[in-house]
This record gives sequence, C-alpha cells and structure tokens, in this order.
Amino acid sequence: MPTEKIFENTEVAFALKSDSELERAYFLFKMIASEPLVKIGTAATKFALNINLPVEGLIRSTVFDHFCGGVNEEDCLPTVDKLYEAGVHAVLDYSVEGKETQAQFDKTLAKVNELTAFADEKDAMPFSVFKPTGLGRFKIWQKKSAGDALSAEEQAEWDAIVARYESACQKAAAHDVALLIDGEESWMQDAADELVTQMMQKYNKEKPLIFNTLQCYRWDRLDYLKELHLEARAKGYKLAFKIVRGAYMEKENDRAEELGYPSPICASKAQTDATFNDTLRYILQNLDDIAVFVGSHNEESCYLAMDLMQEYGIAKNDPRVWFGQLFGMSDHISYNLAAAGYNVAKYIPFGPVKDVMPYLIRRAEENTSVAGQTSRELSLLKGEKQRRKL
Repeated sequence: MPTEKIFENTEVAFALKSDSELERAYFLFKMIASEPLVKIGTAATKFALNINLPVEGLIRSTVFDHFCGGVNEEDCLPTVDKLYEAGVHAVLDYSVEGKETQAQFDKTLAKVNELTAFADEKDAMPFSVFKPTGLGRFKIWQKKSAGDALSAEEQAEWDAIVARYESACQKAAAHDVALLIDGEESWMQDAADELVTQMMQKYNKEKPLIFNTLQCYRWDRLDYLKELHLEARAKGYKLAFKIVRGAYMEKENDRAEELGYPSPICASKAQTDATFNDTLRYILQNLDDIAVFVGSHNEESCYLAMDLMQEYGIAKNDPRVWFGQLFGMSDHISYNLAAAGYNVAKYIPFGPVKDVMPYLIRRAEENTSVAGQTSRELSLLKGEKQRRKL
C-alpha cells in the first residue's frame, strides 16, 4: 500500500514560522529564484566582507538567520529546543570552511568534540558532524587520494589529520553519539573514504556509530557500497552512511572536462535519482549490517523510503533509519515526516557570519541550479500564506 502523500500539509510544515518569518522566507526564495540576482548578490557580498564593509547585520537579518542557527552553539539552542518540541532533532554543524592552518584545524576539532559532548547531554541532538577539510588541508587529501608521495612535512600533516579523526571518533564512542562525516570533491574523497572505513572498522563493532557519506550523483557509489559491505561482513563491523545526491556537480564536471578524464558524475538527473534510490533500497534490504541517514530534499525519494520501510516491516522510528534536511529548506518534508513518527534531523549550520559565507553562497547557488527546488518552496510558502489569511 503506497504511503499517504503527506508533504502537501503546509500547516504542519510551517507551524514554527511566525507570519514575519514566513514573509522573509518567501522574499528570500524569490531572490534565490533569480540566477542573475544570486550571481550579483554573492559577488557583492564577498566583496563587501573582504573590504570590511558593515554588511554583517544585513546578512544576519536575511539569509544567515534563515539558513543558520547562529554565530555560536548557544545562539542555536532556542532553535534546537523549538525544533525538538515539533519532534525534529538537530545536527549542529560548525560550518567554517576554507581554513588552511594547523591551529585552525585543531580549533575545529575542539569544536566538534565539544559538540559531541554537548549532544550527549541533549536528547534533541543525536549526532555530531564534520567535513574532512575541516580537519586538514584539501591539498593533503588530494595528494593522498592520488597516491602521490608526501614530503616529510606533508606526512606530518597527514598524521595530524589521522590523529584528529581518531580523536573525534573516540569522543563519539565515549559519549555514544553518532558521528556524521560529510563527503566532498571526488579528487580528495578516496583518502577520506579509506580513513572513515578504518574508523568504522574500529568503532562500529557493536553498532553503527561512525557514518561516512555516499554522494549518489557519482555513478560508482553503489558498487563501492556493495564491495565495502562484503568486506565489513567478513571483518565483523557495521557500516553507516548518510546518502545524499551531492553538492559539487558543476565543479566535478568542469574539472573532468578540463583534465580530460571521464566525469565521475551520472550522465543525467534521472540516472542520479536511480542511483540514489537503488542505494537506498540496498541499504534498507541490509539494515542489519548498514545504518542510513537519508539526506534528501527530494519528495519522491522520501516517499520511496517510507514505502520500502513499510514493505520490509521496518518501524517508522527504527534507530537505524534517519531522515535529514538542511535548516531553512524543505520544511514540508522534515516536519511532516516527524509528525508521522519518523526519525528526522535538521542540519543546522552555525559559525561567525564571515566564515559561514562560503556555505551560504553554495546553498543559494544550489537552490538556483536545482530545477524545481525553489519554485516548490515558493508555492508551499504561498499556499501557507493564503491558508493563514483564510
């Protein structure tokens, strides 16, 4: 029996938004719907921040407050509590990107470990999270992935990255808090995958705790998962994956074309959707071995997950299955799933405004480039505005 279509319910979707927040969201998505505006806006914002123009207040009151929880974790707490009352959990994501020094990587690790300990005390926060390049330079990841020889200095950097991963995973195990490790560009991902797999082998013996990310716009990911599944079974550890479509498509295709190698990205949107759905199906068929965090803003994939769970007799609140969306997006999916009894978490980015801008710019560009995403948000917001008027 197919799942009831629940994502049309705007009353549940926007229950936490005041009328003014609803208006702001509508205004923002209207802006994001225009590609030229996004291009001009992001360029102007970067320029203004670089020359220290006083624009942080404007950014905070618009795009930052819509897509981020605050400048620090204390700032995020009212949002975390509000979400939890509606049955939605929070993943606090320290979204500071593009750092290059060892001191900055150590600072990020300390923040991740702090958040893990914090999550242990708060039922509303079942996960901790970080990005590979938050703990080490992209260039080191890239060289390691390519199998290039590292200089003595670079080897020391790599050893520091491994030690930071070990620290983050140890902390997660000590506090029994699941740890999500994000995926990045394919030309640095092999080294990241290898390292996370070592951590899964060590820390996922009893239960799935350390999660890697599968970006399903890559056509090789399902085969990779199947191979890893065989290995994990043989070695006696659990796998855990966040599955997403992916966020670096243009970059991936441009680099492949420029350097003359086959693109790692699926040839079409339909192929990406099929890869995502097949990966989802494979994991749910093997739930005793693999836990999943379904990171998706795609309604059809979420309905498919619900249908498959029903078909395979998986309880809605099975702790091995989570759904997740980004804060400020797809509330119609998150809140309606939570209201229906599923495990749902919102990724809530936070950090100093200037440091979080690369993340915000990527979100704006992603919303502009994903056909239908922004218009869907707009039509739902418009529907809720009309419902409230009536």
